[in-house]
Amino acid sequence: MFGKQMVRTMIERSAENDNDRRTFLRSAGVAGLGVVGATALSGLGTGTALGAGAPSDGAILNFALNLEYLEAEFYSHAVFGHGLDHGLTTGKGRHGGVIGGRMVDWQTPSVRKYATEIAHDEVSHVKFLRAALGSAKVARPEIDLKHSFTAAARAAGLVGPHQSFDPYANENNFLLAAFLFEDVGVTAYKGAAPLISNKTYLEAAAGILAVEAYHAGIVRTNLYAKDLMAAVKAISAARDSLDGGSDDDQGIGSRKRANLVPTDGNGIAFSRSADRVLNIVYLTPGQATSGGFYPNGLNGELTTSG
Repeated sequence: MFGKQMVRTMIERSAENDNDRRTFLRSAGVAGLGVVGATALSGLGTGTALGAGAPSDGAILNFALNLEYLEAEFYSHAVFGHGLDHGLTTGKGRHGGVIGGRMVDWQTPSVRKYATEIAHDEVSHVKFLRAALGSAKVARPEIDLKHSFTAAARAAGLVGPHQSFDPYANENNFLLAAFLFEDVGVTAYKGAAPLISNKTYLEAAAGILAVEAYHAGIVRTNLYAKDLMAAVKAISAARDSLDGGSDDDQGIGSRKRANLVPTDGNGIAFSRSADRVLNIVYLTPGQATSGGFYPNGLNGELTTSG
């Protein structure tokens, strides 16, 4: 499907350094299409905090991998009662463990089925990016699935200053926690679209964005069905307070009117740059290199929030 020169060019753009580039070239026959799809994520970094020069595709792919580690761990614990296999967490940088996480006490069979499908998707994303990056892949950094959610819930006013929030305590808490992630993923991938000129890359990015949008739609719909509009609105406002001066984030509506698809007046979803995504996962509106869900920061080059 792709000419050798095209694949070679894509691989060269996806390596973080010369040694990794040579490894990519040697494994082109294996990684091939994976590199095509993963390279399409190259638009994730648009904020000024990402450095004066444009980051390499490999650096951006590793940024995406850091985020996929977080989502995969969150959903895997909720559905399977454990996190990623050790073999899916190794790589460059500081290897970290996972704080918290356990199986949800599911009450609704359909919600468990939805969560299981999403969990499989997120684990597949980790496998996909790791295969595409080859020896350039970063290790899973330390991830906090316990204290971070409490901090986020306190910021949103869902719990008091001395109370805790357990995302695995029940289905409602799980869905609210999932909402925090899924909407961010959609806006991050959507931010890549205008930065991709190659139509092949753009098509692959659209496929990844579609999966994240499906996930977000599932989560938002179930939250609405459970009449959790007020809690969602509080989380949305908290996210908006972290990612800059814009007021783009949206809840799921009210009892009179649903807002399951957050769009502007033209029916278009908004975008987030990588540094603004980091503001949310670090749980800070300022510039930082760690915090929140990543106590020691991300692995790789793109680690600074806006």
